Order: sequence, then structure tokens, then C-alpha cells
Amino acid sequence: MRIIETSTAPNPRRLRVFLAEKGITVPFEQRDLMTGDLKSDAFTRLNPMQRVPVLVLDDGTAISESVAICRYFEELHPEPPLFGAGPLERAMVEMWQRRVELGFFAHVAHAFRHLHPKMAPLEVPQVAAWGEANMAKALEALATIDRHLAGSRYLAGERFTIPDITLLVAIDFMKPARLARPPELGHVERWYREVSSRPSAAA
Repeated sequence: MRIIETSTAPNPRRLRVFLAEKGITVPFEQRDLMTGDLKSDAFTRLNPMQRVPVLVLDDGTAISESVAICRYFEELHPEPPLFGAGPLERAMVEMWQRRVELGFFAHVAHAFRHLHPKMAPLEVPQVAAWGEANMAKALEALATIDRHLAGSRYLAGERFTIPDITLLVAIDFMKPARLARPPELGHVERWYREVSSRPSAAA
């Protein structure tokens, strides 16, 4: 079993934080997405989407998409329950995971891919107007999250779960996306101080 990743990319980091919370150790292999490693025939056979991370099992089965890999490890190692425990908590975790991933993280990623000069060779064509639009959408979504965190310790309640990991990674990804975190979002700041101090955040 091994995980193929690019250590500087946000989705591999999301998986590393998840594994650290679980106390799971898996060997990692590095690929450089900036030099075309992910477009090789060998890697494309593992993941035709040419994205990292990819979990390669001992029998050669390849699982891509970071949350899918996290779900695989959750089934093998259910404690702590990072996808929730019981019907209600699992539903709340799924709701907030989708809200953060599709409503915030995706906008930050689009802003990065369409506005950062280093992404020009990979994002063809770069559309600056689309990047700018996504910056605004990301900030709107973060304000909505701030209002929710006014009454909740973590996104899905009193337990740290995978949407908190996704939000942590997405907020940290704002820096390379050149998107400033609004200082007036005090509930996000309170939440961020807590989750970024967890040992897993350094994974």
C-alpha cells in the first residue's frame, strides 16, 4: 500500500491530516505536478483524471479523490469517527463537507488556478475574470460559515470531523491564492486558532 501525492498540493494535505488524526502511517511517493509527472502514461493508468492523491493497494487497485480515500480508511479504522457517528451526525458531517468543498474550497481553487501566474501552463486557458468572480464567491461563503460557527464549536457540532479538515486546508490555501482572510470573521478566527493548533495540522 502506498499513497502517491504532491506534498505542496491541498488535497494530499487533507488526506495527510486525516491520517494523522487516525494515527495511520502509509508510505508516500512524491510526484511533481508542475513538471508533467501526472500526465505520464503510468500515472494516467492509475488515475485518468491526472490528479493526486492516489492510494495504490497491495493488489494494484487504485483509489483517487481525497475524500474517497479517507472513507476507505474510515471503514478500516472507525475510531475516531471523522465521518460522524450515528445517522444525524453522519448527515450533518456530509452536509457541511459538501458545503465547504463545493461552496468554499472550490472557489479558492478556481481563484488560484485562474489568477496565479505559475498556474498558466496547467490551466489553459486562464480566465482572469473567472478567478476574480471566484474570489468574491469564496469570501461570501466564508462569511456564511462564520455565522454558523457563532453557535457551533466545529462545523458539524461538538466533534472535530472531516469538514473541519477540509475547511482548514481550504483556509490555508487562501494564502497561495492571494486571498486575504477578512479579520472581522471572528468565529472563523476562533475556530481556526483551535483546529490549526491540533498536531495533525502539521501533517
